[in-house]
Amino acid sequence: MYTRVEEGRGICELCPRGCRLREGAVGACRARAMSGGRIVPRTYAAVTSMSIDPIEKKPLYHFMPGAGILSVGTYGCNLSCKFCQNWEISQREAGHRELTPEELARLAESIRGQSVGVAYTYSEPLVWYEFVYDCARLIHERGLVNVLVTNGYINPEPFRELLPYIDAVNIDLKAFSSEFYKSVCGGDLEPVLRSIRQAYESGRHVELTTLVVPGLNDSREEMESLASWIAGLSPDIPLHVSRYFPSYRMTAPPTPISTLQACVEAARTRLHYVYVGNASVPGGTDTVCPVCRKTVIKRHGYDRVELLLSGASCPECGTAIPVRFRGREPAQHKN
Repeated sequence: MYTRVEEGRGICELCPRGCRLREGAVGACRARAMSGGRIVPRTYAAVTSMSIDPIEKKPLYHFMPGAGILSVGTYGCNLSCKFCQNWEISQREAGHRELTPEELARLAESIRGQSVGVAYTYSEPLVWYEFVYDCARLIHERGLVNVLVTNGYINPEPFRELLPYIDAVNIDLKAFSSEFYKSVCGGDLEPVLRSIRQAYESGRHVELTTLVVPGLNDSREEMESLASWIAGLSPDIPLHVSRYFPSYRMTAPPTPISTLQACVEAARTRLHYVYVGNASVPGGTDTVCPVCRKTVIKRHGYDRVELLLSGASCPECGTAIPVRFRGREPAQHKN
């Protein structure tokens, strides 16, 4: 899917990298290769990781809070972030088991009591495109949900083809700087912004995550710009502001808690729901009514979620809180 051959080279049109591959060559993502005169998915049915996780761990805070979800991943990624925390599977090939879409769908159906569906996560699911597409259709047919945890680095047409089968996405918006994307991630900002807009305008549930890296994307000005762009779509889109820790090729010390809190406060000047990730900050993971500031969802780590709403509204002032519960569409907050 989404490939063509020109002058003996395969051209991958799945993502903005547009890898041009000679016979036997492997794409930058390590998940696709030129073989037999065409580009083929090397990782189809290759599962490196599988677990039932709290949906809050994706992180999704406004989508079926308190639910579990069967989470699966493969190896490979079409970005090369120097701070990658899953680099063992994203930046190299890894051991795996074979699992067909039919087997995954049957497994997901057999554990309905523990899981609401399937999350494609851990490495980059969009370079696993054919497998995710085939699985998502089967999961959708069974009335279960599909979740993408992704860098959003995909071309519009394949994303458009996949989105009807996806219920929720968390997209990493790694910075609000093209230079950051180029020098730190080996990519570009604009395709990610396009994917966020595309997912939101298609009616999918969207949450975003930004990892704050000291000295690179931690200024108040950049966070305000990032949050302002999100608010242009909707100030109700949840943003998770996470703490960087040394990993892969980056050895700088962890993000100071004070810097993380400053970024959270900057984002909150534009957005209604901003959360602290990867750090213990009192109240940092709670959902608070944007009008009266009453806590309406209280989280104790990933495993315990207290729903304090009245239906889908603040019990104090009646403001609608945009949270999707099982079997219900989210309420809409009026600005």
